[in-house]
Formats: sequence, C-alpha cells, structure tokens
Amino acid sequence: MTKDPGLIEYYRARAEEYEHIYFRHKPGRRAEIAAEVDRLQELVAGGDVLDLACGTGYWTEPMSASAASIVAADIAPEMITQARAKRYTCPVGFVRADLFHLPHREAVFDFITLGFWLSHHPRQEYGRLFESILRPLRPGGRIWMIDNNPSTESAKNPVVDTDDHGNSLIRRRLENGSEFTILKNYFTTERLREVLEPYFVIDRLVYGRYYWSVVLSRPSRG
Repeated sequence: MTKDPGLIEYYRARAEEYEHIYFRHKPGRRAEIAAEVDRLQELVAGGDVLDLACGTGYWTEPMSASAASIVAADIAPEMITQARAKRYTCPVGFVRADLFHLPHREAVFDFITLGFWLSHHPRQEYGRLFESILRPLRPGGRIWMIDNNPSTESAKNPVVDTDDHGNSLIRRRLENGSEFTILKNYFTTERLREVLEPYFVIDRLVYGRYYWSVVLSRPSRG
C-alpha cells in the first residue's frame, strides 16, 4: 500500500472484518474466487513470491500450497496480524512496507502478486507503481493482479466525488458504522489494456461478473 493516511486508516480499521467480502452468499462470486485460486496456485508453483498489499493473507494462504516461498508485505500492522494467524504450507515471511519503499534487492522473486490494490492506486502514479513492482522481479518473472469489476460494486458504493486527476472517490461504511471516503477506480477491459499495455505484456486477462484478474510479464526490449 502507499502512504495515503485516509486509506491506511480505513484498512487498519477494517482488518478484522475484511475477509467477510469473500464469503457473501452469492454462488457466482464464490465460483469466480475458487477458479482464480486454482489459476493462481498453478501460476506460482515452485516459485519465490512477493505478495504485495497482502492484507489478511487470504490469497497468501492458498499460494503457500504450491509456492516455494512467500514474502508477504503490507503497510497496515493489523492486516499483518490477521495474516500471521493463518497456517501456511511453505515458508512465509512478513514485512511491513509500502509499495514505493520495498526492502528487497532487484530481481529476487519469480512472481509478484498484488490483490485488490490497483483500484485504490492514484491514476497519476501508475507508472511509478509499475516501475516499483517490476524492480524485484526476476527476468522471465510474472505479475498477478485481481480486483473488483464495476458492474457489481459501483451500484453499492456510488462515486461521491472526483479529484483533479480524475480519480473516483467512494464512501465505505464498516460494520461498526464508521464511514470512510476512499479512492476507488473501476476498470473495463479496455481501460485495463490502456493502463497496463504500455508497461507489460498481458499474458492472461480474465474478466468475470464480479472480478477481473491479469497475469503480466515484462516486455522484451530491442
């Protein structure tokens, strides 16, 4: 995560209830998540993974069934506490860090994963984000991202404002009644390609009703 005080405060407050989103009583939603877990486990099999914005470790846990090792990073200590409580199959280390100050050398991971973050990232800083997450990726390595798609989420959380850069701001309410206004941009398939293709090769793009996911690789130069 980046050092956006409002967004960090929101996720720190939400840590204990965060995983409730994965267990809403909608079979289609659960089916999409289950299918993505299978694809992700196959993708990271045998590799060293850097799981960025790891949150509660929801995706870290199934990855550990096939990965060789995982470093899970998040800026919110409450999220890391939740993640540490899970059981993992491979060695998993945890580090508190933001996306622009990663405590890792260049080219040390086979896979970088970034779940449910791109929608929160300011559009004017996409280039900086992508350069940062490419740095620890080994040659031939790949990046996986997943996020909400707009058709099911935007109706429940309508845009309340737009900033000077065109980022959408929505209001979210936690189970205790507290409210937060946070940055949340949604993507069509066309917008995803527009944002990602200047920096990556899109190896796979899955756009479901509830979620989209991508697998990216570094473009060849010259």
